[in-house]
Amino acid sequence: MFKDKILLITGGTGSFGNAVLRRFLTSDLKEIRIFSRDEKKQDDMRKKYNHPKLKFYIGDVRDYQSVLNATRCVNFIYHAAALKQVPSCEFYPMEAVKTNVQGTENVLEAAIVNGVSRVVCLSTDKAVYPINAMGISKAMMEKVIVAKSRNVPAGTMICTTRYGNVMASRGSVIPLFVEQVLNNKPITITDPNMTRFMMTLDDAVDLVLHAFEHGTNGDIFVQKAPAATIEVLAKAIFALMMQPEHPINIIGTRHGEKLFEALCSREEMLVAEDQGGYYRIPADNRDLNYGKYFEQGRAELKNFEDYNSHNTQQLSIEEMMTLLRKLEYTRKIEAGERAHPDE
Repeated sequence: MFKDKILLITGGTGSFGNAVLRRFLTSDLKEIRIFSRDEKKQDDMRKKYNHPKLKFYIGDVRDYQSVLNATRCVNFIYHAAALKQVPSCEFYPMEAVKTNVQGTENVLEAAIVNGVSRVVCLSTDKAVYPINAMGISKAMMEKVIVAKSRNVPAGTMICTTRYGNVMASRGSVIPLFVEQVLNNKPITITDPNMTRFMMTLDDAVDLVLHAFEHGTNGDIFVQKAPAATIEVLAKAIFALMMQPEHPINIIGTRHGEKLFEALCSREEMLVAEDQGGYYRIPADNRDLNYGKYFEQGRAELKNFEDYNSHNTQQLSIEEMMTLLRKLEYTRKIEAGERAHPDE
């Protein structure tokens, strides 16, 4: 499937882009294009990987022309460019709309114009029952993807993956806790009982590959994942760093935070297809024929519940430590070495 093909990764200088490169640089892809607006990170990646298969494109998903140029002759797209920080999006919601919603529209339109065969877009659990601007913009992004996928030329497939917390990704809480411990500062916890899904970067790449291989237009794919409370996560990090008595400062929830996150809504679980380690949520393909829309409903919702970080498998401190040890970043931290979150 990949032999002599060209892959484009939007937002490719981030944690996900680096994880994809580690997986695919030695594959039989002909070319991997990194599309982002950050020339410094692109230069760092160019020097780090120093690989002829890797090509860099400066641009912004907000700028359709730059996306159109980058997608010429491309076979596959992983669309990871996004504004992801919840507080930033709360203060600047229109910036979230421009990147997460309008930027996605630009990527999909350019993909269709240039005949890209497969596009996998990356979403978040915060898009399910969203209460913050980031989640709302990602929920709208998903709606744009499904709407766009209803009317695409033969040979083009557009689908979505939805993630929980990707452990030790850039800007996430694990590197923050590690730095606070290393600097002899109390770690800052919003609410010790808050739960989050736990996924590794390798899990994130596996989910995209599953969607890539099994997706049809408009599908949303979710990986089944364990969860942990923030307190359990913190104590697991303390144990790895041999700092069991490290102080904790509980600061209260930030802008737009939930006690727990959902990867599938109740309504989605009604139609979700269980694929073993994954759920596939097919698109609602009812059209604007209003008689059909109103007269043909679906089964009762009362016997279904959402799939969330409170009702999935809950990790103990020891299980959380085992999961953390799957990450090169935390293995280096446990060994007393300095490490970068993208490792």
